[in-house]
Amino acid sequence: MNKLFENFNVEKGFELILDYGIPILKAILIYIIGRWLIKRVVKLARKFMSLREYDVTLEKFLLNLISWALWILLMVSIIGTIGIETTSFAAIIGAAGLAIGLALQGSLSNFAGGVLLLLFKPFKVGDTIEAQGITGTIKEIDILQTKVVTFSRKLAIIPNGPLLNGNIINFNSEGILRCETMIGVSYDADVPKVLETLRKLCTDHPLVLEEPAPVVEVTENAGSSINIIVRPYTLTADVWTVNFYLQKNFKPALDAIGVEIPYPHQVEIQKQG
Repeated sequence: MNKLFENFNVEKGFELILDYGIPILKAILIYIIGRWLIKRVVKLARKFMSLREYDVTLEKFLLNLISWALWILLMVSIIGTIGIETTSFAAIIGAAGLAIGLALQGSLSNFAGGVLLLLFKPFKVGDTIEAQGITGTIKEIDILQTKVVTFSRKLAIIPNGPLLNGNIINFNSEGILRCETMIGVSYDADVPKVLETLRKLCTDHPLVLEEPAPVVEVTENAGSSINIIVRPYTLTADVWTVNFYLQKNFKPALDAIGVEIPYPHQVEIQKQG
């Protein structure tokens, strides 16, 4: 036993402690503090997103992204503290990121589009939109694609990249929509009376808004008719109800004041024998 202690070099033991013990203690301390900071940052980020009313899908994704990025940074810091060269790790991470980016270029475009759609919210679930040649109601917004139910009850799946980069018409954003119909009346008609009748037809319906007021004006003196534009405004949800009401009652209203809606007449010519 005495011989064993004689062979033990106290100075070398202290050197080993200084070379390895202190860096390990530093690494443990960095891990403890870093883990606390990560939890704190993620908690603050979650609170911020809740206050800004971020979409649940986007909130979950961003929180996971922040958490993973901070953990990777913490692990690299700990490895560097122990004394392991971190340059190679950075190179490997960069090369892997580049390879993945090139392989998933289209998907990343859709992914970025999904993040921006969820972040800036040009539309939300339940809105009716027109985009990429498709008109329908938003059913679901995912990170990579948006699902739209068309008026014929077909499910359209639109990639978020092209969707974000194209024109989007949101029928719900303003809360109101305008019905628009062109009515042709005979040149023999009393135009002021026709305008008054059509305007009253609009204002009599309880779903037609008083403001903006309905627009009923002569728009064209055509070859066989005087064309009148009828434009009442209504809430988005009521637009089809008002449109069907107008289409159903235009003719009865004009018949009541003796005004004809011109239509092509077929004249039969009999040959004289």
